[in-house]
Amino acid sequence: MSKFDPKIHHRRSIRLKGYDYSRAGAYFVTIVAWQREMLFGDVVDGTMNLNRHGHIIHDAWFDLKNHYRHVELGEFVIMPNHVHGIIVLTDDGSRGGPSLSGGTNLPDMMHAGMNNLPINQTRPYVKPQPRHGLPEIIRAFKSFSAKRINRLRCKDGIPVWQRNYYEHIIRNECEMDNITKYIQTNPLRWNDDDENPVKPQP
Repeated sequence: MSKFDPKIHHRRSIRLKGYDYSRAGAYFVTIVAWQREMLFGDVVDGTMNLNRHGHIIHDAWFDLKNHYRHVELGEFVIMPNHVHGIIVLTDDGSRGGPSLSGGTNLPDMMHAGMNNLPINQTRPYVKPQPRHGLPEIIRAFKSFSAKRINRLRCKDGIPVWQRNYYEHIIRNECEMDNITKYIQTNPLRWNDDDENPVKPQP
């Protein structure tokens, strides 16, 4: 795996044509503030100090688990004008695939009774919630956090995030380890980060 270089990876989304971003898997995402505004706090001596907007971002990110049952969250960091995080979409069996326990979560329809209800399903039958993919989850995070930040600063409809985001499909444990370390050490490299508007010039 090549080293994650902010010069490359913060600026564009590389999505695979035809790839199903709702399928189980791990994703490294980077989301940048509108016009790269230093909105979430500052880095002092290699440590990120969150302001009130930054704490809203933190809470909105970790609240995702309460809204999406198939979401697990890995390493995450908030920088002054962007965030890096790992989102894992688990296999909850919603498409008939194996669950984490090795079985399936689909009701037994082989011997359905009257009204085509599965025999192991209590009435009334509740339609399963749709499985949201990565784009919908990121859109929700951006929307929730932006509304709360704008409420705090008494502004309505002001952009907080850039319209797009970058994601990378994590394909193996080696990539997961490298990306986790990259996220953990991001504040230490802030002076060299291309997203830093006061980056020292060579």
